[in-house]
Amino acid sequence: MNAPYRTLRAQLDGLSTEAHRPELAAVDTLSTVELIRLMNAEDAKVPTAIAGVADRLAETVDAVADRMRRGGRLIHIGAGTAGRMGVLDSAECPPTFNTRPGQVVAVIAGGTEAMLSAVEGAEDDGDAAVRALDGLGLRPEDTVVGISASGRTPFAVAAVRHARAAGALTVGLSCNSPSELGRAADIPLEIVVGPEFLTGSTRLKAGTCQKLVLNTLSTAVMIKLGKTYGNLMVDVRASNEKLRARSRRIVHLATGADESTVETALDAADGEVKRAILMILAGVTADRAAGLLTDHDGRLRAALDTAPPSTPATPTPTS
Repeated sequence: MNAPYRTLRAQLDGLSTEAHRPELAAVDTLSTVELIRLMNAEDAKVPTAIAGVADRLAETVDAVADRMRRGGRLIHIGAGTAGRMGVLDSAECPPTFNTRPGQVVAVIAGGTEAMLSAVEGAEDDGDAAVRALDGLGLRPEDTVVGISASGRTPFAVAAVRHARAAGALTVGLSCNSPSELGRAADIPLEIVVGPEFLTGSTRLKAGTCQKLVLNTLSTAVMIKLGKTYGNLMVDVRASNEKLRARSRRIVHLATGADESTVETALDAADGEVKRAILMILAGVTADRAAGLLTDHDGRLRAALDTAPPSTPATPTPTS
């Protein structure tokens, strides 16, 4: 056994995500329903593990939101399943929150090809991570979230070290503690979900954990940035028929207005949900609504607080 292999074997042997569970050695003999129930019970452990780092996750949200208010970007970076979770989260931000192009970015080891198939060796190329971040023109206002189930993936660790040296905020999201990634980051998010149902298959609980954490992080940050009104997606980008229908429904839920009023307002607002809501609730023109939103950094609730005295500032959404 050569020395590099022995070193890697020793590292893997010490990771909870790689641990073998002898009590599951006969899962291939279970009935289908027993198998499903057992897997579901394993998955149910993930939210509890995440709840254990709620304070650290809140710290992360506030730090990221602060930088994004100053023009910073949220950059996810990882390899394999971890990288795909980052790509998925970043891809959903423009239609959900109308984020600017490049405001939420994902980098996956091996490039776009790695989204659909494995790119062998890509996760071991730390230099590629550095080149990718340099290509993005990394700035101190940016946040780089390195994602790695093991917490030792060279691609993610190198990215976080390079970003931290450049002055960016760095977060290390892993499912082992302590981890090399956590030590490299400003904020370690180390969420131990335990050994996998299939030994070492970190697309299972670890992948679920990464998805839930990234959901929470990006959604909470966008709420802090005023991208919602209550729990309504008022910054939704209506890029297809479903989203156009959703836009109409959101305006109705926020205002209680009838269909004709909603349609008229959305037409005048060029389809912008926030502006249409403000027009209806504040009784202002489309141009005035746009100005109020600009004055308040796009925050609908703040704009409503400066609405004419005769208009309720914080209406209760109707169903």
